[in-house]
Amino acid sequence: MQRPASGTIPDAPGSYQFRDRDGRVIYVGKAKSLRSRLANYFQNPAHLLPRTAQMVASAETVEWIQVRNDVEALMLEYSLIKQHKPRFNVRLRDDKSYPFLAVTVDDEWPRAMVRRGAKDKGSRYFGPYAHAYAIRETLDSLLRTFPIRTCSDNKFRSHQRQGRPCLLFHIEKCTGPCVGAVDHGPYTRMVEELLEFLDGDTQPVVRRLEQEMAEAAEGLEFERAARLRDRLLAVRKAIEKQQMVTERAEDLDCFGLTEDELEAAVQVFYVRRGRVVGRKGFIVDKVEDLTPAQLVAQVVEQHYADAPLGVPPLVLLPEVPEEAAVLEDWLAARRAGHAAPSGNGALADVEWWAADDRYRVERSVNPAARAGQRVQLRVPQRGDKKALLEMVTRNAKEEFTRHRLKRAADHNARARALNALQDALELPEAPLRIECYDMSHLQGTDYVGSMVVMEDGMPRPSEYRRFKVRSVASNDDYAAMEEVLSRRLTAYLEERDKPVEDRKRRFAYPPQLLLVDGGRGQLGVAVRVLQDLGLDEEIPVAALAKQFEEVWLPGQADPVRIPRTSEALYLLQQVRDEAHRFAIAYHRNLRAKRMTTSALDGVPGLGPARRKRLLSELGGVNAVRSASLETLRSLPWLPDAVAVAV
Repeated sequence: MQRPASGTIPDAPGSYQFRDRDGRVIYVGKAKSLRSRLANYFQNPAHLLPRTAQMVASAETVEWIQVRNDVEALMLEYSLIKQHKPRFNVRLRDDKSYPFLAVTVDDEWPRAMVRRGAKDKGSRYFGPYAHAYAIRETLDSLLRTFPIRTCSDNKFRSHQRQGRPCLLFHIEKCTGPCVGAVDHGPYTRMVEELLEFLDGDTQPVVRRLEQEMAEAAEGLEFERAARLRDRLLAVRKAIEKQQMVTERAEDLDCFGLTEDELEAAVQVFYVRRGRVVGRKGFIVDKVEDLTPAQLVAQVVEQHYADAPLGVPPLVLLPEVPEEAAVLEDWLAARRAGHAAPSGNGALADVEWWAADDRYRVERSVNPAARAGQRVQLRVPQRGDKKALLEMVTRNAKEEFTRHRLKRAADHNARARALNALQDALELPEAPLRIECYDMSHLQGTDYVGSMVVMEDGMPRPSEYRRFKVRSVASNDDYAAMEEVLSRRLTAYLEERDKPVEDRKRRFAYPPQLLLVDGGRGQLGVAVRVLQDLGLDEEIPVAALAKQFEEVWLPGQADPVRIPRTSEALYLLQQVRDEAHRFAIAYHRNLRAKRMTTSALDGVPGLGPARRKRLLSELGGVNAVRSASLETLRSLPWLPDAVAVAV
């Protein structure tokens, strides 16, 4: 890599990015002084740590962006890591998809439900929980005290039309908003009480139920008192499930961590008002050389960039993180609401190209803008907080033990498969990125192609692409394959010729192995496309024939027969089958849309309501087709212009 002149590197805070020969960002870092930090990389490789030396050897260029202060450098670093996903940066991976208890507060009649995956802005989330059944048991208990709806919007509207409530109303686990059995005022207060309870503020609810039960008993309303007693028992049972871990009712997060040379496991317990209200686990790929303090800093930074329960005033850690004061200032800014929650650009004049390819209005990042929002990072030394950290760390160790049992087999198998594939196909390097293509159609209709990507021996669904074949009108797999490959590789050439900062990720990088589903015919098409585009010397290509699982290579009269027990063949089969599945799924989707399309779709002025009424009154599509213009014009609700269009 060419070392930039020291005088050109600013002695100021900022973020730096190393890029490889294809312009791909492979590492993002931050520094108080860009000049001093980058100078550390340009020394004798023998003096660098092994992974750092490997990163520098893989890099072709280095770039940097100067910012105003250390907090902005930290924010910019995370934004670039999130955008580019560099291979040499530490990344947190959820070790499972954790469920949350969600309350849709923006709905007219809010509902409670168990939800996984992406979060929407119109809901409040509680958790995450280790098991979905734990949420459902808790929710089932709480519905006796806070009987808000849990049904889907479709079911709610269905019962609204019928004027008849569902079973949950009759067993007093729903107040029946679908049939008007409750007004908005009481329903809203009930939702607010549920939210307060889930936030950990449980005592007001308990006191209210105790008071109402006593009043009902004094008024000789024994049935109502019995129902209130049952609700009180359900609330106390739910409270017991929230483990009390601190002497005082305080808010904090506690991180437990354990590691080896390759990975680390992290467990986070969320404590609100002294009780554990959720937990989450991560696996960290240690693809860069980190001290324990640096690892803790990376974990905190990436976790709180999108924290599920916000930023508490106290964070317990097993180690004092690197640049703890900078992290505390950044967390205080997030707690005060100054940092962009999505990480997509809180620094207008700094991140214009890195985040979203456009300029943004400048906003100053001032962690001290609001008093009382400080965040403290602490390593507990004694008492209940020390005991809590030890408990969370034990959970992390147990989770890491389970993960390593799976990792030992998986990681070694993938490495062996890639090396075996390189040897079997005589490739110049191990195929870390494999792209496989397949076609799908039904008698020449709804022709589609698929591209699936496998990186480091694992599927990369975010890189998958689907193609709707445009130029092939009949059953011709060769022509369809030629069109799809030409479109993909032409897009790569266009991206390659652009400046690095203007490239989009979509088709910016070439595969180390291009695999097509088929035999010699499909291979010939792929070779011809590569030759026409001048890529035949750059991109290796092969075809996998399904009948005998034979691999065809260019210029060879006979196929390569990889042993049936070889992990290399299993890897090829895996990516081929995934391409086949992805193509069929897209084809079925297009075919289903075409088969459910009506002849009346697209008629100007004929929307869903008019179309439904027209079909109802005339008796179907054929009746509409045979109806005269006079018949259509005689319908008083159908405008003349629409009748003519029909």
